[in-house]
Amino acid sequence: MIIIGERINGMFKDIGQAIREHDPKPLQEWAAKQKEGGAHYLDVNTGPNSEDQTIDLPWMVSVLKEVTDLPLAIDTTNYDAMEAALEAYGKPGALINSIGCEQEKIDRVFPMAAKYQADVVCLCINKVGIPKSAEDRVAMAMEFVANAEAYGLQPDNLFIDPIILPVNVAQEHGVEALETIRQIKMISNPPPKTTVGLSNISQKSPHRPIINRTFAVMAMTAGLDSAICDANDEALVDAIATARLILNQDIYCDSYAKVFRQR
Repeated sequence: MIIIGERINGMFKDIGQAIREHDPKPLQEWAAKQKEGGAHYLDVNTGPNSEDQTIDLPWMVSVLKEVTDLPLAIDTTNYDAMEAALEAYGKPGALINSIGCEQEKIDRVFPMAAKYQADVVCLCINKVGIPKSAEDRVAMAMEFVANAEAYGLQPDNLFIDPIILPVNVAQEHGVEALETIRQIKMISNPPPKTTVGLSNISQKSPHRPIINRTFAVMAMTAGLDSAICDANDEALVDAIATARLILNQDIYCDSYAKVFRQR
């Protein structure tokens, strides 16, 4: 279970100000905090108020490379900024976050992923919107896999995101997302990885922590490989570490939660 820390995002006030002022300190502090909390990747997002993502995003990548060896999930739909950030990253192992299931986006991003040896978050959404059924989501996943092979990528270079919606307004989507995760594991060998934006499930609910934790564990039993989430939510990370134990993915020791964070 790969934890992708969500905190280095310009939508947070301190990060947004740091980006405007090109002050590396808040970004670097959050990189250290999230690694300590249990993050395996760091999501990097300028937020919506960047004046020029082609400048700001590579700067963010560069200042984070100074202080962390965690791989970066470069989070933008501005693909010129994405390429500039991958160039600044300068090594294999980044995660492109993200593309929807639209051929022109696939044709733009998959060659970039192959060139920079990056993985790709692939969203089960197209110009029509987010499908309601698992079957339609899985069909999009199959499109991504077919295109990956055409561009020299392996299925497990893909992180398929079934898209989860807030349970308080789209309750019926949760079970379809879980079924999508199960079925994705059967569409190729090796299968694609799976991921979710975990905090989406609890948006605007007064019960966010327990909803996030419960969905994370349920999704892990369906085969979830990763989540973009709050790496400093101790109870969430403890729940994920415990689920790995019960699913026989880690060997038991009394300090298993600590070991999980140090991996």
